[in-house]
Amino acid sequence: MTQGKGMGVPTDLRRLLCTSVAVLLIMAGVTALIVWLVYRPHKPRFSVVGAAIYDLNISSPPIISTTMQFTIVTRNPNRRVSIYYDRLSAFVSYRNQEITLQAVLPPLFHERHSTVALSPILGGGTVPVSMEVMNGLVTDEAYGVVGLRLVLLGRLRWKAGPFRSGHYGVYVKCDMLVGLKKGFVGQVPLLGSPDCSVDI
Repeated sequence: MTQGKGMGVPTDLRRLLCTSVAVLLIMAGVTALIVWLVYRPHKPRFSVVGAAIYDLNISSPPIISTTMQFTIVTRNPNRRVSIYYDRLSAFVSYRNQEITLQAVLPPLFHERHSTVALSPILGGGTVPVSMEVMNGLVTDEAYGVVGLRLVLLGRLRWKAGPFRSGHYGVYVKCDMLVGLKKGFVGQVPLLGSPDCSVDI
């Protein structure tokens, strides 16, 4: 009888230990779910509000040189979550071909529920392009409307209270139509309201 009771004690302890571990795991899961529901981040929003063309030289095919500047407004819609952009670069494409080199932008910290404006200058060098791009730009300039795509690439992290996420890739694509005639230099009108798509 004594031996049986002695063997029963470890079994009870094991059962108590397993129950305690199960309760702790459930509590940790519920806590993680609550934290996620409270802090779950929404994607940042981007829009282009201004554009300027300082140089667009397509007179030496198949080489193009251009200098452009865009004013981009990015909004963090999260009330409890900040965003760190650890790496961010931008370039301009036309008909799915890059017409500027990628420019590295400085790191950016985006406070909770705030708006930040960026005005990167892109280009300044020469880029080889196809004849389709050269001919398309000539035609579009003659017509007075050029379709451009501004692309931002990078990596971001979310910060919610004491919690920081891992790195996530971010891809921002802004398609726009700009009013541009051959030989014009300076601020160009944006036709329509070019919002941007954001993939994370």
